[in-house]
Amino acid sequence: MQISIDHHTCIGSGQCVLTAPGVFTQDDDGYSELVPGGATTAERQQVQEAALSCPVQAIALGNGPPGD
Repeated sequence: MQISIDHHTCIGSGQCVLTAPGVFTQDDDGYSELVPGGATTAERQQVQEAALSCPVQAIALGNGPPGD
Protein backbone atom coordinates (compact mmCIF):
# COMPACT_ATOMS: atom_id res chain seq x y z
CA MET A 1 0.00 0.00 0.00
CA GLN A 2 1.19 3.49 -0.76
CA ILE A 3 1.03 6.04 2.03
CA SER A 4 1.76 9.71 1.50
CA ILE A 5 1.68 12.68 3.83
CA ASP A 6 1.08 16.20 2.54
CA HIS A 7 3.66 18.06 4.61
CA HIS A 8 2.19 21.42 3.60
CA THR A 9 -1.16 20.43 5.08
CA CYS A 10 -0.03 18.52 8.18
CA ILE A 11 -0.46 20.48 11.42
CA GLY A 12 1.27 17.96 13.67
CA SER A 13 -1.74 16.91 15.72
CA GLY A 14 -0.25 13.42 16.13
CA GLN A 15 -3.52 11.52 15.72
CA CYS A 16 -1.93 9.28 13.09
CA VAL A 17 0.91 8.41 15.46
CA LEU A 18 -1.55 7.52 18.22
CA THR A 19 -3.60 5.36 15.84
CA ALA A 20 -0.77 3.62 13.95
CA PRO A 21 2.52 4.06 15.83
CA GLY A 22 4.26 1.39 13.77
CA VAL A 23 3.61 3.39 10.60
CA PHE A 24 3.75 7.06 11.61
CA THR A 25 6.06 9.10 13.78
CA GLN A 26 6.72 12.80 14.21
CA ASP A 27 9.82 14.68 13.11
CA ASP A 28 11.77 17.14 15.25
CA ASP A 29 9.27 19.88 14.39
CA GLY A 30 6.29 17.72 15.39
CA TYR A 31 5.01 16.95 11.89
CA SER A 32 4.08 13.47 10.75
CA GLU A 33 6.42 11.25 8.80
CA LEU A 34 6.52 7.57 7.95
CA VAL A 35 8.43 5.10 10.07
CA PRO A 36 11.07 3.52 7.79
CA GLY A 37 9.62 0.23 6.54
CA GLY A 38 6.33 0.85 8.31
CA ALA A 39 4.31 0.88 5.09
CA THR A 40 5.44 -2.62 4.17
CA THR A 41 4.21 -4.17 7.43
CA ALA A 42 1.18 -1.98 8.03
CA GLU A 43 -2.32 -3.36 8.30
CA ARG A 44 -4.52 -1.48 5.86
CA GLN A 45 -7.38 -1.04 8.34
CA GLN A 46 -5.10 0.58 10.92
CA VAL A 47 -3.62 2.95 8.32
CA GLN A 48 -7.10 3.84 7.06
CA GLU A 49 -8.14 4.67 10.62
CA ALA A 50 -5.05 6.84 11.02
CA ALA A 51 -5.83 8.67 7.77
CA LEU A 52 -9.42 9.24 8.88
CA SER A 53 -8.24 10.51 12.27
CA CYS A 54 -6.16 13.27 10.66
CA PRO A 55 -8.06 16.53 11.30
CA VAL A 56 -6.73 18.12 8.11
CA GLN A 57 -6.78 15.02 5.86
CA ALA A 58 -3.03 15.19 5.17
CA ILE A 59 -2.69 11.40 4.67
CA ALA A 60 -3.47 9.72 1.35
CA LEU A 61 -3.52 5.99 0.67
CA GLY A 62 -2.97 4.15 -2.60
CA ASN A 63 -3.16 0.56 -3.76
CA GLY A 64 0.34 0.20 -5.19
CA PRO A 65 3.39 -1.16 -3.44
CA PRO A 66 5.24 1.19 -1.02
CA GLY A 67 7.48 3.69 -2.74
CA ASP A 68 5.69 3.68 -6.13
